Parts: sequence; structure tokens; C-alpha cells
Amino acid sequence: MHTAMNTTEIFLLAMLLIFSIPYLIWRVFKTDYYAPLVVVQIITGVLLGPGVMGAAYPDYYKFIFNPSVMLAMNGIAWWAVMIFVMIAGIELDLKQAWAHRRETTITSSLALGVPLVFGAVVAAGMLGYAGWVGPKAMTWQFVVGVGMACAVTALPILILLMEKLDILRQPIGQRILRYASLDDIAIWGVLALILLDWNRVGRQLGFLLAFGIATVLHRRLMVWLPERDRWYVGLIWLALCGFGADWAGLHFMVGAFLAGAVMDAHWFDQAKMDLMRHHVLLAIMPVYFLSTGLRTNWDMGSAAVFIAAGVLLVASVGGKLIGAHIAGRILKWKKGEAGIIGWLLQTKALIMIIFVNILLDKQIITSETFTALLLMAIASTMLTVPVVYPRLQRMKELIFRNT
Repeated sequence: MHTAMNTTEIFLLAMLLIFSIPYLIWRVFKTDYYAPLVVVQIITGVLLGPGVMGAAYPDYYKFIFNPSVMLAMNGIAWWAVMIFVMIAGIELDLKQAWAHRRETTITSSLALGVPLVFGAVVAAGMLGYAGWVGPKAMTWQFVVGVGMACAVTALPILILLMEKLDILRQPIGQRILRYASLDDIAIWGVLALILLDWNRVGRQLGFLLAFGIATVLHRRLMVWLPERDRWYVGLIWLALCGFGADWAGLHFMVGAFLAGAVMDAHWFDQAKMDLMRHHVLLAIMPVYFLSTGLRTNWDMGSAAVFIAAGVLLVASVGGKLIGAHIAGRILKWKKGEAGIIGWLLQTKALIMIIFVNILLDKQIITSETFTALLLMAIASTMLTVPVVYPRLQRMKELIFRNT
């Protein structure tokens, strides 16, 4: 029967799987406490990938996720994640970070630097074994790339989790957003450095110069436009920046972040911004999660990949917690704050997955390293709420007793 299906029908069958399976898992097993729908969608992408579904049902896997279907899905996935990264760039609040620059700089530097060093040490150890380093990677690119993957904080997922914990609009939530905002800039800066191609440095410098001039003109245009037109023009700007960055060899995702970072959040209604992010996550980002899961690889043996994921998880979580506790001592935070802040800042998920997808595209890491990092990102995100919620309750009880 399935041999009579055309590409459109197979594509829609794949979309049926992408949207129905994670929703049913999320609702039936009530995973929201430790795994929001977005995390379930990422896990489902892994389950539908070659390591699980592909191994159990190879014929059906090749039939559903054939090259024609994947070509269509990849186009949707690229555009979805570009919009998502642009929104993350728009929402960076650097004015608040500057207003509290000493506290923000100290915390952000330690929360990023310590896990980066820990992750780089693990990456240096991985150099001694075949199968982890990508064919086009220089040693420093692999070490810094894996180290930065351990240091990433996923700002959009952080916002989602803090909303669930009811601390997003509270002082501690706003502080954490400031710390994560600076780290977000550092992540994309380091990525641009890793992707710097000396054979195309003329193009890259040309892109940055043109981007600077175009940014001035774009900002003037956006101020002049009515609010209802800004989203549409913003999407044109996104496509232009993504094209320019990719043409220069920096990757279209760097362009997507730059496109959002030079736009001001107050140009857009906050409720509409939240709704836009929600709609992107609901309607098209699940396709990106599936395409991510389809890139997982267990060829080195599942034991090696899981061991690597476990060591990377320890480096990532331990580094964030140590960095946050050092910052707490320097800044004299209240008892319990360092643990809460450290655990929330170690949330990975979306941004790290985007980051390591780019490293895989550029062949800096192999699909086995990608799989280990993806597993680490899923585990770190699933740990966050179960660990943080009781700590918040204890801190609230302590505050209540002292008042």
C-alpha cells in the first residue's frame, strides 16, 4: 500500500507523527513538571531518528523520512529556527544588564567561564579517541565548541521554566534574565570566532561592514514604520541578514541572531511578541526538533555515546553551579540563591541544540559527538524544575520565618 503514496502524502504522514506522538506523551504521562512539551518534542525527534525507529523499523524509517520528504522538512526547520533565534535576539535586555553591570558581569562571566573550561577539559580528553572530532575541525575549534556547548544557557527555555516556577517577574527572575542575556551574546560571539574562515575573511569583513551600514538604515526605517508593519519588515531583514552571513561563511544562524539583536524590543507589543514565539514553537519548531533527532548517531556504540553524555553533563551542571556559588560569595547573595541561579542557568535545550547543529553542519563535530551533546542538553533541561522547585519552596519558607 505505502508504495502507492506520493511525496505529499508521505510528508503529511511524517507531520502527523511529529505533532501527535509528543502531544500524546506529554498529555497521557503528564510530563510537564520535569519535561515541558518542547522537551518532549526534542526527545520524540531522537526516538524517531535512525538510532531508535531507524534501527527497529528500517524499512518504514527509510520510507517515511526519504530524501524528498527531508528536503521539504529541512526548509521549514531552517526558517522556523531563524525566526526563533531572531526573537531571542530582540528580547535581549542590555539596558538592564548595563544598569547592574558589576553584578551582571561577575555572574555572567563565572557562570559561562567555569563550565566552558570544564567542558573544554572533557573535549581535550575526547581528542584521544577516534570518532568524536569532525573532519574539518581544527583542534581548538573542537575544544572550544564542545566547551561552549557545556556553557550555553537557553534563554527562551529559561523564560518558559521561570514562568512555570512563577518567578519570571520577581526580582530573582529578572536578575537571572540579565545574567543569561550577556551569556547569550557571548555564545554567538564565540560561534562567530569558531566559524571564522581565513580563506573567506574578505567576505566576512565585507559582510560585517555592510551589516553595520544596513543596521543604521534598518533602525531608522523601523522607527518610521507603524507597529503593524514592523514584523513583516523584520522578516525581510531576517532573510537578508541570514543570506549575508551564510554567503560570508558565518552560517545563516549567526545572521538570524544579529538581525534580532539590533532591533529594540519596545518596537513590538510584548503580548504580540509572546504570541509570535508561542506560535513558532507550536506550529513549526517541532519540525526542527524532528530534523535534529534524525541527525543522531549511535555507530560508535550506545555505551560510548552515553558515557560521553554523562561526563559532559557533569561538566556542564557542575561548572554552572561552581560558577554561581563563586559569584554568590563575591556578591554576598542570600542563602540558597546561588543554587537556584546555578541550576536555572544550566538549562540547555533549544539554544545549545541550535549551536551544536551548526557545529555539525560545519563538520567541527561528528554525529556521535552531536548525539552525546544532545542527550546532555535533554538531561540538563529535565533536571531543572524538579531540582529548583523544592529549593524555591525552602527559600520562601526561610524568608517567611525571618519576617
